[in-house]
Amino acid sequence: MPKVNKSARGKHRWIGFHLDIQYNSRDKCEDFFSKILDNIPWRLFDFKVVDGVPNGILKISLESYMDAKNIINQQNKSNTITSSGKIKLVRERMGLK
Repeated sequence: MPKVNKSARGKHRWIGFHLDIQYNSRDKCEDFFSKILDNIPWRLFDFKVVDGVPNGILKISLESYMDAKNIINQQNKSNTITSSGKIKLVRERMGLK
């Protein structure tokens, strides 16, 4: 079966974040985002604890990007660090290679 061409896959953004909560598991991080991003489709791609600080990368649709970014930054315990249309750039900027 042929692959779907690139233009039919939909556009998205990758958001790099860190949390001020001592989450050491991917499941707890996913629970946190499922509560705050309840109406926005998202997917957690990378999750890594660096020096006791949980860091990760979310995949968000382009249409929901600004809403998701604002919601994450409005929380007391989460911040966005960087975002891009390419996950490689976000991984490099955050040191999550």
